[in-house]
Amino acid sequence: MTEVHPETWQGRELTTLAGYHPGVAPLDEHNVKLLDNVHPIGWKPSASRRKRYNMVVLGAGAGGLVSAAGSAGVGAKVAIVEKHLMGGDCLNVGCVPSKAILRCAHVVREAKNAAEFGVDIPNVHVNFGKVMERMRTLRANFSPTDSCDRFQNKLGVDVFQGHGAFTSPSTVEVNGETLSFATAVIATGANARVPDTPGINAVPYLTNVSFWNQTQLPERLLVMGSGPIGLELAQAMALFGSQVTVIERGNRIMGREDPDAAAVVHKQMERDGVHFMLNTTIDEFKLGTGDTVAAHVTQRGIKSLVVSDALLVAVGRVPHVEGIGLEAAGVQYDLNKGIKVKDSLQTTAKHIFAVGDCCTMYKFTHAADFMARAVIRNALFFGSAKMSELVIPRATFTEPEVAAVGKSEAELLEEEVTFEVVKLEMVEVDRAVLDGATEGFVKLLVKPKHGTILGATIVGSEAGNMISEITVAMHASMKLGALAAVIHPYPTKAGGIRQAGDLFNKTRLTPFVKATFDKLLTFRRHGL
Repeated sequence: MTEVHPETWQGRELTTLAGYHPGVAPLDEHNVKLLDNVHPIGWKPSASRRKRYNMVVLGAGAGGLVSAAGSAGVGAKVAIVEKHLMGGDCLNVGCVPSKAILRCAHVVREAKNAAEFGVDIPNVHVNFGKVMERMRTLRANFSPTDSCDRFQNKLGVDVFQGHGAFTSPSTVEVNGETLSFATAVIATGANARVPDTPGINAVPYLTNVSFWNQTQLPERLLVMGSGPIGLELAQAMALFGSQVTVIERGNRIMGREDPDAAAVVHKQMERDGVHFMLNTTIDEFKLGTGDTVAAHVTQRGIKSLVVSDALLVAVGRVPHVEGIGLEAAGVQYDLNKGIKVKDSLQTTAKHIFAVGDCCTMYKFTHAADFMARAVIRNALFFGSAKMSELVIPRATFTEPEVAAVGKSEAELLEEEVTFEVVKLEMVEVDRAVLDGATEGFVKLLVKPKHGTILGATIVGSEAGNMISEITVAMHASMKLGALAAVIHPYPTKAGGIRQAGDLFNKTRLTPFVKATFDKLLTFRRHGL
């Protein structure tokens, strides 16, 4: 493959890309294709651009792109401003690259466990460079959808590359040019949270942004944090051959998720070679020999040293709200919680709305997408769409996957809501048994007797796909008992949801109803 060096490619600098984003590396043909689409050299907005718009969108991640494309699609005059990469985190440093390498990790696990299925594959070898090149290829192939060219020349959106900031409640300035708007959407996303641990700025570290620039597998990887990003990448890197240690200051991983789900994932990740250090704090980082990272830690009062060749900081995300002129626009915000919005996603400035990671705890591409759809209705057509009406599922793509929607047991207990737990182990699902994937369960939280679904957690190899059925049921106010009447193809793992519905229906067979049935059946046997 031809390597394109920065000094020979249109002056593209590798060290930084327009601010806080690190450069995209290596500058091979795939990343050059990516950058030509999402951050092209010498890009200019339309020569016929307007000075006044129906909508100006600040940020071109998922929420911003949907806001811009949807509004332009109904005839609005729209401008979008992006300082960094079109496509935002999802395309460039999130969903797309992560799921590309997780697919490779899945193949490694299948190969290592192939003997269980009668297939002998000796000496499984991982070519990490090829894994990352495949990721770069796929990411580049996705990029035309989010490109400057498509949005401006096919969708009719004026695309501005540069730093945009509000200068008043009705104007945004970018590259010295003032854009006037009737409405605006803030979709600036979030940045990786970097803690103020002593010494962290003295050592090299990766975040979800810079992780994808790697071309060589680190022998030892230290992961700080046990949320979705940290766990997905920790498990993948362990399967690829790194010695992976995950440090978590809490007493369990996946603090937001169901404890039973976290326990299943913890057990599987340990089988895959991940070492966990729970109840552990990092006291200080120091630079070790040969640019290694030395973490001085304390675990339950005992101090020790963890040395790694790479450090991944994955302790959450903070909204990107500074430096974009929110004060001039009259938009209130909090550095940790983000932009203050009403249920309509309207900010404290009447004609300015916000979507996505910059204003919500639901930091998912699909959440930003549907927030943007609501904003289009509310901002352009005096709609009444509400954030609270959205039923937002989530998934962590470890193996097994963990997917959830609605309330958790802890939340319902805190709110003093009476509920019933319906739980089906995956070992009871025939397809899971046949696939050798019996770790996990389907758990639903329902109102007693009525069966109204309050929340659900699924743990299993296809949990991310399965949770959609329950999300549809909740959106349509469909009760759990009714799911038992939905015919599922046999054998499928989704059939476990129907089985859970059967379990619930059995609980409705009270002693009185059972006695009545017994009398009726006796009469039918002897009374005719």
